[in-house]
Amino acid sequence: MFLSTYENKLDKKGRVSVPASFRSHLSNLGYNGVICYPSFNNQCIEAWPQDRIEKISNTIEALNPFEEKKDYFATSILSESINLQFDSEGRISLTAKLLKHAKIKNSMLFVGQGKTFQIWEPTAFEKFRAQSRKKSNLYRNSLKWEQKLNK
Repeated sequence: MFLSTYENKLDKKGRVSVPASFRSHLSNLGYNGVICYPSFNNQCIEAWPQDRIEKISNTIEALNPFEEKKDYFATSILSESINLQFDSEGRISLTAKLLKHAKIKNSMLFVGQGKTFQIWEPTAFEKFRAQSRKKSNLYRNSLKWEQKLNK
C-alpha cells in the first residue's frame, strides 16, 4: 500500500525522487513507473499503478458509447494521463502541465492514499489536510468495519 507523506524537491533537471517505499510497492506489483494525471477533484497530481488506470479505463469503456459522460471521463483522466518511468535513481520527470495544475514550483509532498498516491504543493496540502480532518470527523460514522467470522 501507499502510506504516509514524504516531501521531496525537484532537482535542477526537473526530476523528483519518488519515495523508496512507493517505488518498492510499485516494483512488487511489477511496475517500473507510475501513471500520473491532473486530479479533477483537487489541485494535485494523481499517481496510479498501471493496473489501477486499466480498471478505470474498463469502467469508462463499460459506459454507453453515446453518453457524454463517457467522453468526459476519458478526456479528464485517460487523455491527460502520462506514463512516467523511473530512472536508475528512482526519479521521474513530471511534465510542466502537471506541475502547473498542482502549482508546484520546487517542493512537493507525496501523499499515500492506499491503492494510489497524490503529489501536492505542500501549502495547498496542509489546507486540504486540515479540511479533511474536520470532514472525516463529521463523516466517521459512514466508515463501517466489516468483520469476518472464522468458522
